[in-house]
Amino acid sequence: MKKLTASLISMLLVLPVAAQAAHYSANQDDSSLGFKTTYQGQSFDGTFGHWMASIDFDPAHLDTSKADVTVDLTSAKTGESTRDGMLPNKEFFDTEHHPKAHFVTTSFSKQGDKIVAEGTLEMKGHSEPVALTVDFAPDGNHATMDIHGKLKRLSFGVGEGDYQDTSVIGADVEVTAHLNLTAQ
Repeated sequence: MKKLTASLISMLLVLPVAAQAAHYSANQDDSSLGFKTTYQGQSFDGTFGHWMASIDFDPAHLDTSKADVTVDLTSAKTGESTRDGMLPNKEFFDTEHHPKAHFVTTSFSKQGDKIVAEGTLEMKGHSEPVALTVDFAPDGNHATMDIHGKLKRLSFGVGEGDYQDTSVIGADVEVTAHLNLTAQ
């Protein structure tokens, strides 16, 4: 009876651990976080040079998976100096008052053959729900995670005043990330 009780206790202690998602850190040198939209009908890309991500993920246990990402909006670059000079301004990111964007997942779910991360993005004083598709490829202690989504820039107050015209600056902003992860 003692052996059976000890075995049951051991199993109960191990089960919650087995269902926990692995904690990953992203290597920023080998990872990227970017965006894409249009200006006067021409597509352009941008990147964020500084961000932090805390990711607990297991595709077999999406219910315990979570992500928390903070983006330094002052690090946005598009490669065009005039545009890069405007991004910190009040009409766009307003980095003087809102230097960071913050995304926290509320859930991960399987939808067909895709994994979808649903969460809340806070940016420039606005909080909106966001759904992102996730492709996860584990490789031992490492993994890659590719993330894609689409935001409505005006929902976050990006492009105020004269810049609200979506025929000049596109309404949709594609968000992409390629994360090289290491399990902790």
